[in-house]
Amino acid sequence: MTSKLPNLLVPDSALSVADLTAYIQSLIEQDDQLRQVWLTGEVSSATRYRSGLFFTLQDPAAKAVIQCVVWSSQLHKLTTIPAPGEQLIVLGRVHVQPHRGSYQLVVWQALPGGEGLRALRSRQLKDRLEAEGLFDVDRKRPIPSHPQTVAVVTSPQAAAWGDIQRTLKRRYPGLRVLFSPALVQGDQAPSAIVNAIRRVERDGRADVLILSRGGGAIEDMACFNDENVVRAIANCSIPVIAGIGHQRDESLADLAADVFAHTPTAAAEQAVPCLADLYEIHLERSEALSSAMARYMMIAQDRLVGLRDRMSRLKLDRALKQEMQVVSWLQQRLIHSTQRRFQSASQHCQMLQEKLATLDPQAVLQRGYAVVRSEKGIVRSAKDVSIGDNLTIQLGQGEIEVYVNSVLNTSAQPNPEQL
Repeated sequence: MTSKLPNLLVPDSALSVADLTAYIQSLIEQDDQLRQVWLTGEVSSATRYRSGLFFTLQDPAAKAVIQCVVWSSQLHKLTTIPAPGEQLIVLGRVHVQPHRGSYQLVVWQALPGGEGLRALRSRQLKDRLEAEGLFDVDRKRPIPSHPQTVAVVTSPQAAAWGDIQRTLKRRYPGLRVLFSPALVQGDQAPSAIVNAIRRVERDGRADVLILSRGGGAIEDMACFNDENVVRAIANCSIPVIAGIGHQRDESLADLAADVFAHTPTAAAEQAVPCLADLYEIHLERSEALSSAMARYMMIAQDRLVGLRDRMSRLKLDRALKQEMQVVSWLQQRLIHSTQRRFQSASQHCQMLQEKLATLDPQAVLQRGYAVVRSEKGIVRSAKDVSIGDNLTIQLGQGEIEVYVNSVLNTSAQPNPEQL
């Protein structure tokens, strides 16, 4: 019985290890996908030698690693120097090491991954826009001292909107407020903010625009570092106040705005003056003007008396007439100057009186409104009244006492005018 030997295919010749390695090297290093490749991963180890920096880039989730090297001549070009534990995005080419039978990534550039990459992109965008002059002080426009209409761009659900309304009403009653709603968080926020700003510009009534939102995480504020938003602010035909609720870092929107504040309330305070403070300042200036005028008149009178005494002693008619002409000219100049100042002060006082008259509760009652009071005080809502309550209604002239038989539902108060 004869045994059967296996049918082995014996080649006429065999490749050497060097030939096989050279073949593999040609396949890898000539592949277009591997000649320039971006990789992301975590640095697990890094060692510096004279020839360069050798480090290992790993993917913890997939348990995969690749050896990397940055030659010494390239180290100064790296944005980030690889260090253990760091998340990186690296650019390089795959290189085969024939003497080891292995491959490695020759790195040309290393960027921070995750939040670091976002910060790098933001810094690069900031540098580019700054080079264009979008943040220059010369571009900043002054905020009107007494705006008649203020536009607000923010989310209708944001607490910032309520803070701004209360602040504007407290500081400058009677001000017209235009609301242009927009998303201020998420992927759709940049386009929503740009559209809201353009709505205000097309409307044409606003003297100043407030762009605002409350505080939040860094990723929530990403829309205020968007290039389209920054350009919309910089190119806006209306002065812009940024009131973004964060104090850690300035956003690019802050830098592009004409004025920026760290909170929505502070932005509203920047937009309008306090009417009560203006009235106090007016009173102080009026008193100071009266005192200065009295002192000036006294000095002029003393000078006039002195000149008369001097002329009487010299008994020179011609000189006396000349001095009298000078005194008369000075007197007329003083009178005209005083009249102009009084006229300006009176006009300003009249303007303030008219503004205060519009806030007088009695004037509101004379226009047909009424104040309803219960035993607990002023009634502001039907929810504060119960059946059987006795109420007092104050009219423009006189009062009426009523007895509540029924309480009807009331609709919500109207919101400020919305674009």
